[in-house]
Amino acid sequence: MGVETPLCEFGWQAPDFHLEGIDGRRWSLDQARGPKGTLVMFLCNHCPYVQAVIDRLVCDVGELRELGIGSIAVMSNDTEAYPEDSFVHMKQFAARHAFTFPYVIDPSQAVARAYDAVCTPDFFGFDAGLGLQYRGRLDASRKQVLPDARRELFEAMRQVAETGHGPTEQWPSMGCSIKWRG
Repeated sequence: MGVETPLCEFGWQAPDFHLEGIDGRRWSLDQARGPKGTLVMFLCNHCPYVQAVIDRLVCDVGELRELGIGSIAVMSNDTEAYPEDSFVHMKQFAARHAFTFPYVIDPSQAVARAYDAVCTPDFFGFDAGLGLQYRGRLDASRKQVLPDARRELFEAMRQVAETGHGPTEQWPSMGCSIKWRG
């Protein structure tokens, strides 16, 4: 059974971070930021919810970049308990799915806690001033892709890019719980 995200707290300010990326760089929120908004995604490699939508997500992130939305993916799971989410496996997963955005590891889980991330995938869509405008799902897909699903995340972030505001109607993301250290 999946875990659902809480409702969007409009205007909540994005906490900064400095995390190691699979590209060997350290990434901050400011470095991932886009001129019209920023998407912070909590992902992992092993979650069936992530696996079901990852290729669609990579496509949407590419289109959002053209609209001025920067994106970054954070992996916060306990890699000792879930070795398939290790840094080496993150590199392989990103290569296999042709990530065009930074994929960073949160080994202390401090970033996941600061964002109050609850599951993978968990999406935080911010406006140009880093105020939260979207906390919802990619689309109605769960563990299986719905081919004609409305592109909710894409549409919400396009609206943020165009108006600075997210939609008032949002549906929670659902996924595997963040794997916290014991």
